[in-house]
Amino acid sequence: MRTNYVLIDFENVHVKSLDLVKDEHFRVIVFLGPKNTKLPVELVLAMQQLGTRGEYVMLETPGTNALDFHMAFHLGRLAAEDPSGFFHIISKDTGFDPLIQHLKARKIFSARSPSIEEMACFRTAVSSSAAVGISQGERGNLNTERFDELCSQAIVQLIAMKKAKPSRLSTLHSTIQAKLGKDVPASTVDMVCSELVKRGLVKTDGERIVYAMAE
Repeated sequence: MRTNYVLIDFENVHVKSLDLVKDEHFRVIVFLGPKNTKLPVELVLAMQQLGTRGEYVMLETPGTNALDFHMAFHLGRLAAEDPSGFFHIISKDTGFDPLIQHLKARKIFSARSPSIEEMACFRTAVSSSAAVGISQGERGNLNTERFDELCSQAIVQLIAMKKAKPSRLSTLHSTIQAKLGKDVPASTVDMVCSELVKRGLVKTDGERIVYAMAE
């Protein structure tokens, strides 16, 4: 499986949870500015659990856009070492976008996302009804942006439940329905459940299910 490199601009985005990027095909690098001397306990513990797949890069000297330049350098180094990898920049700074376009033009898989939850590999790729196995009529007025939002809500809810996550498909459906609200049709909840399976976050074993996310 392609390695996904997650480069986090901690000066810009104070990430705490790494639950979605704990699998073996992720490698996480947190870039810290000189003032980032206090880190959330959740982040430190999560990085420790990653072992050699987690790394910190600390800037010793402050400067305008210094952290951005460091990230660009390390991204280039990693791309040279693993040209088949996918490189994710986690930052709200749109200044990275020209770099992303430059990389894409050279056939290097890359993307910038404002949070881990909004990384390309966690966003729905639904562009047609066939992608989720339902008819256009069943989709109704649900667009991709709204579907993304519903999936993100479901993921956050399941992560928060820790070991209390539902263990059967039927209870997963009812749990997500309760989270999204009674105004969301059951067919849409089915779509969200299917999308979680498609993304590899939920794995089925008959009626029972297991999770590829932190307990």
